[in-house]
Amino acid sequence: MGGVIRRSTLREQLADALREEILAGRLAPGREFTVREIAEQYGVSATPVREALLDLAAQGLLHAEQHRGFRIREYTLTDFRHMVQARSLVNEGVLLYNPALRLPRGEPAALTSIRRRAAAAQQAAASGDLDVLIGYDLRFWREVTALIGNPYVGEFLDRLRIQCWAYAVPRLRGRPDLPRLLWGRHPELAEALQERDAATAAALLRDFREHALTLAAEIERETGDGGQRETGAAGA
Repeated sequence: MGGVIRRSTLREQLADALREEILAGRLAPGREFTVREIAEQYGVSATPVREALLDLAAQGLLHAEQHRGFRIREYTLTDFRHMVQARSLVNEGVLLYNPALRLPRGEPAALTSIRRRAAAAQQAAASGDLDVLIGYDLRFWREVTALIGNPYVGEFLDRLRIQCWAYAVPRLRGRPDLPRLLWGRHPELAEALQERDAATAAALLRDFREHALTLAAEIERETGDGGQRETGAAGA
């Protein structure tokens, strides 16, 4: 039993480490690698590496290439728009389904943590610190979604947020105007949720959606990517 627990923990640690590498842009879209290469890089056996890579493939970050290994998935502008729309439908649908925002109060510590994540995310967005923002942004939304009490909704939204960042990071990194491009209204949303202000929360979620779609339009103008597949990209 102890061996199973250690292997499972290592699998999760490897998946987390590789996910961070992808979101940080250090594993570029389209890059191919084998289980053996990753196992040698981290100094571990092949089994937990294969399990971690399959987990990331299930999250949509990797493609499993038969008899060849794995490849970092390449998302297109069309993929990004579809992900934003799907994320927004669920986010805003929760409020439409529950217009009075009758979310569980939660423990005071949980709300304090949400406000802390929100403040850190806002500061990172204002300073253009992309790596710090991604970490706090994902934690903020995970804790907010946990208030709904539906783990299936939480897992679905978390997967979409990670995929959205995977698309955006290579296109944002190194830009001098990052503070203009990053959404940082997390504290306002945290306050609206704490006060159960459904109208303000809904307005902020719409702003979050429009901000992402505006970013997509700007990327299209600058790159000329009208949503066609990038060279070497696989189907969505």
